Amino acid sequence: MEQNIEKLQAIVSPLLTWYDENRRILPWREEVSAYRTWVSEIMLQQTRVAAVLPYFQRFMARYPTVQDLARGDEEELLKLWEGLGYYSRARNLQKAAKVIQTEHDGIFPSEYAAIRALPGIGDYTAGAISSICFDAKTPAVDGNVLRVISRILDDHSCTDDIRVKRRFSQELSEIYPAQAGAFTQALMELGATVCLPNGAPQCESCPVGDLCLARKRN
Repeated sequence: MEQNIEKLQAIVSPLLTWYDENRRILPWREEVSAYRTWVSEIMLQQTRVAAVLPYFQRFMARYPTVQDLARGDEEELLKLWEGLGYYSRARNLQKAAKVIQTEHDGIFPSEYAAIRALPGIGDYTAGAISSICFDAKTPAVDGNVLRVISRILDDHSCTDDIRVKRRFSQELSEIYPAQAGAFTQALMELGATVCLPNGAPQCESCPVGDLCLARKRN
């Protein structure tokens, strides 16, 4: 584990620099709040960024705050969600908004455990919100991040195994910088735009390509 942490520590600085210069301009990144980050992460589950963009803009225009979402009409909400699929995501968003209203005085909670306890929020989404919005050192480990880390470490463990996911999360938490939100998004961005799942990864464009053991070992 110590060896892995040392290898991962080396990617932090170049990855943050790359992200600062190359990140995609997305509405939830330009105006950051826990509410906006939460909605975007839920919408992005099983859905491409390009498809989410117009839905996110319409959603925010109709429900600009968590209070608006909590008191919204479910039928109208589902109509607005139409085309995104997985309608349970929309229902859980509203359930969670109501919990925030009743149990957190309408203020999105800042603690990881409280975020994780909201309906429809798992480890990944809680980690993303905590780090991006509150700079908590809570990794958000999804398929993209699992792929990036397994390649950097040339680790052939099965990434579907929950124990592997927990190990990667633990190792990442040890090297998280003060700019936790930027680092979380940099890992996501690398997996989404460079270290691709289908087709050849764009190793020549990778800011940590020289540190990647999978690339080094071909």
